[in-house]
Amino acid sequence: MARLPKTEIPKFPDLRFESPLWSKGVTAVAGLDEAGRGAWAGPVSAAAVVLPTENGLLERLHGVRDSKQMTVRQRSVWADQIRAAALAWGVGFAEASEVDALGIVPATRLAMERALAGCGCVVEHLLVDALRLPGVNLPQQALIKGDARSLSIAAASVLAKTARDALMQEMDEVFPGYGFARHKGYGTAVHRAGLDGLGPCRIHRFSFAPVREVVLANAAQGSEPIRGC
Repeated sequence: MARLPKTEIPKFPDLRFESPLWSKGVTAVAGLDEAGRGAWAGPVSAAAVVLPTENGLLERLHGVRDSKQMTVRQRSVWADQIRAAALAWGVGFAEASEVDALGIVPATRLAMERALAGCGCVVEHLLVDALRLPGVNLPQQALIKGDARSLSIAAASVLAKTARDALMQEMDEVFPGYGFARHKGYGTAVHRAGLDGLGPCRIHRFSFAPVREVVLANAAQGSEPIRGC
């Protein structure tokens, strides 16, 4: 992927991509982003956000930026503000089994398509962080560092992240011992220790090398390949 000069990345995401479309009468512009692509466990999530063409929107959502640059509390507060301000929004997931069957990029696209379907409105144009959606017959732009440049994409990144984090909190109770509530399925020492001690469970991504290695090691020792829960 091409690198973007730092001079093209604003301090806060703005409406540089949305405003020209709005001025042409294209008002239903959806920003899309994902969360969880690199995790060893759990789904990949995506969100779609359609912002209104209202004066003062930048000021109203001034604290919204790439979700990775926000604290847990900031994401929670701004997720509520985004949902209140948006004309429409939707969240979609592709499960770990779908990641294994399709590959992470196609599964990410699937989650984005499901997020779009959940918007409940007729979308006219897509602004997508880094990806294109060939299965969606709409004008679209794949934007490098889109979550840092487009307010719509940044808002989607917050909703995708908070929705996935909430789900992984729930999965920590269903599958205790891995620390899902702490690391949300990403590769950490705590997660690896849980994998080594318990073996993988059904929400792990078996196509990902760290999980596959544990499965092979367990099979060589005659252990159960998947945790029975």
